[in-house]
This record gives sequence, C-alpha cells and structure tokens, in this order.
Amino acid sequence: MSHTLKGAKDFMPINGTDYLELYVSNAKQAAHYYKSAFGFKSLAYRGLETGSKELESYVVVQDKIRLVLTSPLKSGTEVGKHIDKHGDGVKVTALWVDDATYAYNEAIKRGATHYMKPVTEEDEKGTVVRSGIYSYGEVVHIFVERKNYNGVFLPGFISWETPNYNPDAVGLKYVDHMVGNVALGQMNHWVKFYEEVMGFTQIMSFDDNDISTEFTALMSKVMSSGDGRIKFPINEPAPGLKKSQVDEYLEFYEGEGVQHIAVATDNIIKTVTELQDRGVEFLKVPDSYYDVLTDRVGKIDEDIEALRPLGILVDRDDEGYLLQIFTKTVQARPTMFFEIIQRKGATSFGKGNFKALFEALEREQELRGTL
Repeated sequence: MSHTLKGAKDFMPINGTDYLELYVSNAKQAAHYYKSAFGFKSLAYRGLETGSKELESYVVVQDKIRLVLTSPLKSGTEVGKHIDKHGDGVKVTALWVDDATYAYNEAIKRGATHYMKPVTEEDEKGTVVRSGIYSYGEVVHIFVERKNYNGVFLPGFISWETPNYNPDAVGLKYVDHMVGNVALGQMNHWVKFYEEVMGFTQIMSFDDNDISTEFTALMSKVMSSGDGRIKFPINEPAPGLKKSQVDEYLEFYEGEGVQHIAVATDNIIKTVTELQDRGVEFLKVPDSYYDVLTDRVGKIDEDIEALRPLGILVDRDDEGYLLQIFTKTVQARPTMFFEIIQRKGATSFGKGNFKALFEALEREQELRGTL
C-alpha cells in the first residue's frame, strides 16, 4: 500500500520501522534466544568494551527487522527500574524519517510529550540524528535520521560477529504492525494522539460485539501512517464476565504497553514449521476450526491439512485473505508475544479469527488462574 490513505494528513512522512528496543533482564541470553529460536543474526553491540558503563545492548537482525536488546550493568538505572516494574518488554519503537528534527518539532507543536530533544551522534561512519516523544505508557517513539550514516547500526555500537553460531533465518521480513494495550477509557485519547501528533488515520475499528467470547471482551482501533507502512492497533478492555487478556496484560505489565509485534513472512507454513522445530510455542485453536474453514473463507492456495497441525489461522476481507498465528508469551510475565502473518492481498487484521483466538488465550489464562 504505497498510496496515501484517504483523509490522511501526511505532515510527518515515516519511511518505516527503524528498530524496536526491548528492555530485558539479560540481553546476552535474550539475543541468543532470538537467534536460535527466531532465526535472527548478530549485528551490533554496545557495552563496557565500547565505553557504555551503565547499559549493554545486543542488536539482532532479520531482513528489515532490527531488535535491540538492552540490559543494565548496575542497579538503580532507568532501564533497571523499567524492568523491575514491567518485566521484559518494548521500550522504543524507532521510526525511520528523513528529518528527525522536523519530526520532533512537528510532534511537540501538536501536543506530544518530550522524551529526547534532537541529538546528533557521530562516529567515523558518519552522523545520525535522533529525537523522541512519549506514546502510551512508558513506550517511546524515537525518530531516526540516518541519511548521512553508513555504519553497521548507530554511533556508539560496534559490529558484533559470531562466526561459530548463526542459525538460518526463518523467513521473517518486516514488522507488519505492533499492538498496544491501553487502560479502560484511554482508547480515544490515543487514537486522537496518533491522528493529531503523528498524522495517522484510523483505518478500522472493532468493538466488543466483534471481539468477545462468553467471558471477555475488548475494543480495538487500528491507526495507520499516511502511506500505510506503519500500523498501530490499540486495544482497550471492555467489561466482560471475567478478566480479559487486556486486563491480564495491564495487571502484569503494571501499565500500558506493547502487547504484540506482528512480523511478516512470504511462506507462513515454512516459517512456522521452522519456529516450532526450534521450540517456539504457539497458541492452538481446536481442530474443529479447520472443519469449517473453507465455508468461512472460501478457496485458498494452501492445503488446509498443512495448516491444521501447525494451528495457522485464516481470514478473508474484501482485498484477499491472510494467514496468521500467535506465539505464547515470550517472557516470564503473561505480557508480550509475537504474531506471524502472511498477507495474500488482505489488508485487515483477522477479525474472523478473534473468537477462536481469544478462546485459545482464555484457555491459557485459565491455566494461569488469571481468567
């Protein structure tokens, strides 16, 4: 989708997701996990050897996806306090822009909360300008301008090579969308933020009639940048008989934050098979889901009997169909997880799968005693 969405005021063009930074309790081990389980490659490092006395970061890459995994090297740091409160999770969604000073000034002028004034960072490979604003919870958007830089990642990082251990990629291509969970009553505030501060447009919304089971309900609105490259669905809990997955997240994350990162693949069967072989655990829907799949979504290219054992879900919209699957949470707290998605024309988010998916999530919540 390269055209500007109808009604979008694209005063802040964004080229794409630059990187996601996760604050984690053990960056070295987290990097190994994302390499061995998810097929990322070693890219860059910052730590004691590079003069970073408080923080250590490992950067891993797969196609256009860069994850920065950051841990504190001593107690009492801001990163450490963040981990103590929230557990492991996404702190930074970095957005690649042509002009980080302009993006910051526009955002602040339109009501954003300041996180980081424009700063120029340099090394022998050139200069990078970065600036930042707050989003929901303690999540921040950092604007990254790298047109005058040809280093491996950012100034302050050195190349990180691991000649003896680089597992094959699993076919993950780019960040398709990233979902935030916000507190009850906060949805419209953040929709307005993305519209007014970032120039995003609401492209779809789901309410508790669309997204509910016998026990739990939630509401969701999808915000998109003008060119459709960046999509941020936002979830808010809706009153239900029992505690919803969003309520559970807010309780254990102790605040608002990123619920899941959806990453795209061109071959979901191959990708999910690889991930399962490497120990990544996925939510599973009942087998009966596949018995009525063709009635619901019509003819698809894939063999349903190949999807069934993997637990891959399918949904159709006016533009085509999509295949998707969700991992179980990837850290100790029942908070953040990943979605693997393959789009065959569909531009939506799998509304037809919500019921089956949430029932699967509720089965997990029941095991945890948090439903």
